[in-house]
Amino acid sequence: MELVSAAQMRALEAAGMASGVSGVELMERAGAAALKAILDWRPDLRVPRHAPALVLCGPGNNGGDGYVIARLMRGMGFRPTVYRYAPDKPQPEEAAEAARRWAAAGGETRPWDDDEIEERIGSFDDALVVDALLGMGTTRRMPSLRAFDSFEPSVWSALGSDDPSRRRHVAIDVPSGLCSETGASLGCAFSAQLTLAIQALKPGHVLIDRRAGGHGGALGEVQVLDIGLPARLPDDAPGPRSFLLDAPEARAQMRALRPLWQGHKFAHGHVLVPAGGVGKGGAARLAARAALRTGAGLVTVCPPPSALIENAARLDAVMLRAVADADAFAAMLEDRRIRCVALGMGLGADERRSPRTRALVEAALAAASPADAPSSAGPVRSAVLDADALTVFAQDPEALFALTRGRAAILTPHAGEFARLFPDLAARLSSPVPSDDRWTPFGRLEAAREAAARAGCTVLLKGPDTVIADPDGEAWVHAAVRERASPWLATAGAGDVLAGIIAGLASQRGAPRARLAAFAAWLHVEAARAFGPGLIAEDLPDQLPGVMRGLLAASS
Repeated sequence: MELVSAAQMRALEAAGMASGVSGVELMERAGAAALKAILDWRPDLRVPRHAPALVLCGPGNNGGDGYVIARLMRGMGFRPTVYRYAPDKPQPEEAAEAARRWAAAGGETRPWDDDEIEERIGSFDDALVVDALLGMGTTRRMPSLRAFDSFEPSVWSALGSDDPSRRRHVAIDVPSGLCSETGASLGCAFSAQLTLAIQALKPGHVLIDRRAGGHGGALGEVQVLDIGLPARLPDDAPGPRSFLLDAPEARAQMRALRPLWQGHKFAHGHVLVPAGGVGKGGAARLAARAALRTGAGLVTVCPPPSALIENAARLDAVMLRAVADADAFAAMLEDRRIRCVALGMGLGADERRSPRTRALVEAALAAASPADAPSSAGPVRSAVLDADALTVFAQDPEALFALTRGRAAILTPHAGEFARLFPDLAARLSSPVPSDDRWTPFGRLEAAREAAARAGCTVLLKGPDTVIADPDGEAWVHAAVRERASPWLATAGAGDVLAGIIAGLASQRGAPRARLAAFAAWLHVEAARAFGPGLIAEDLPDQLPGVMRGLLAASS
């Protein structure tokens, strides 16, 4: 599923209109589809009630959708009231036509009045409120609208009615006050129980902006309304492409793996996982077990000689080989059957005390294939860098990027590691949205893209909304939010398992591009969901076979 920016959505609309559909007709389709979705969501509304229906319309085409919804509701026996926000702003032609049709049908439009709206909402605990104020593309900070306070769940609780089924707050396309590009709060924001995305999801529907403390409650349930626009963006649509890794895409990825499952174990790939010293091998063992469960034919953990016995006591199917230093590791990498190296887990990040870590990273990247190596050149060897393999370069990130640039490599930082390697990008991510001017949206998608371009390889920025970007700008998002939220993944070692899953897939598929890494993130979350509360990292690898079996069954 493609995530569409505001500029790309306008290109999609232009492509639809070029095929002979007018902007007014698209608006009529959007309004009709939205009303049907509302009535399906709350079937009791099919019998018009005495409780008020309020439609909040802005000056643009989002407001035009609201006028269509209000007119169609009136034709069904509702008596909706339209409140127009920003009446002094000129309306686009399509929105002006929708407003005229609403007026011609006898509809009432009232000027925006915080007091009046607040009073009407507070008087009924089952009012239908439709937010059609601003929609996508908003970059200016929202003014404070006291009426929006009436839509917060905390207010309903104070009124003695905190049953979500009695509240019917619907946002058209994007809740007003939410940046459709980044998920950032633009100040005052509408809180919806249902968000109806027109034609396609926008990045802000799945990204959680930390500056706003997360927006899960502001969106509620999210549905996509098909209004008959082309299924794909036109080739000349602006900006790089962004995709959401959803269940259908996960099934497609699983189908792509199935033809690879033939031949001997080396045909399935050999993964090396360097391990830390005595008492530091658990993270590497977690990654190794995950790589094996994901389909790698062989996995070898490589501790220093002093930790060999400790690891031997904990491993069976995973093989062991002592690696004292980078020279020994480089000699091991001369075996071309080795397809992937996953390193950094528990290796140590103090460059003075842990020189082995940096030396192993340098050896692994020197042996990695070029990112664009043709298949005729033989199997691709890749490197997955996590945890200490990243932090050991915190004082000199450019030294790491000189090694990764143009290589089949993936960096997998969490927020703290990302800030160490890309401090300027992390600072922009945490800077507040300006209050006095338009804002150039900068969120996790933009940060991951810039990081990937700088590092010259794939970058996976971890989080509930994991973002993965390639140097060419293509990006994938895996969103473990709302119904797919997996809070129990916030446990020590979960990230080590993700690195192992990526390595297991890369050993079979070659260069770990963003799409492959997004599939790994999907498997990671599905394994956590399969286990549920009480999860610890050791549980994750053993859930993977069941998750993958389910995908195979669904894709057959």
